[in-house]
Amino acid sequence: MQQEDIWNADAARRYDTPGTGMFAPEVLGPAVERLAGLAGDGRALEFAIGTGRVAIPLAERGVPVTGIELSRPMIDQLRTKADEETIPVIVGDMATAVAPGEYTLVYLVYNTISNLLTQAEQVACFRNAARHLAPGGRFVIELWVPELRKLPPGQQAVVWHHEPGYIGLDTYDVLRQQIVSHHFRFDESEHARLYRSPHRYIWPAELDLMAQLAGFELESRHADWTETEFTAESRSHVSVYRIPPSRIASE
Repeated sequence: MQQEDIWNADAARRYDTPGTGMFAPEVLGPAVERLAGLAGDGRALEFAIGTGRVAIPLAERGVPVTGIELSRPMIDQLRTKADEETIPVIVGDMATAVAPGEYTLVYLVYNTISNLLTQAEQVACFRNAARHLAPGGRFVIELWVPELRKLPPGQQAVVWHHEPGYIGLDTYDVLRQQIVSHHFRFDESEHARLYRSPHRYIWPAELDLMAQLAGFELESRHADWTETEFTAESRSHVSVYRIPPSRIASE
């Protein structure tokens, strides 16, 4: 499964769910609020901007936002809501594509760094973020914590969510740090619709080392956008990395 094939026109059409899921005010609002504060008076760059779920409300807060996005159908969906002048988008891979200018904030939300399927690509993503940042600038990552404690010996799959009409489960390859997320949606008929996406999971400590290799320092880590304490039981984290003001990160 290639990312270009996963984020196709059909996925782009289904992605936006206004007012619910990842678009729910209680999910989206705190993320935009925190990112706006971290951007300050500067410009923000979103890696994997998608359909503009975060970028559009952030721009409405007065933060100039530019995006990088691999999927043209996702960009087309974004363009139904915001034009190129409002939110410029560079077509390309977030690990290598370069956007013009300098930024105070680069951000990568909703587990998307795990769409890069090798450690080398994930390290390159950190270096690409550093390349775009002014000294003192920040790189923010929202990411889930691998739930390997749920895997008993010999089992390779975990149901991580279920509700009427939906089951989400992950299958693990612990040797290669790979998972495939399976999303089953069904109604009262005999048929279910399956959507799958591959990921490379990352432990927080490994993420910190990637940041260090790119010249970042960990500034803060919380369990969510409202700055809840991160603990051993946290299922996700929002990590803020900073380029030291006195030093420009290596490329």
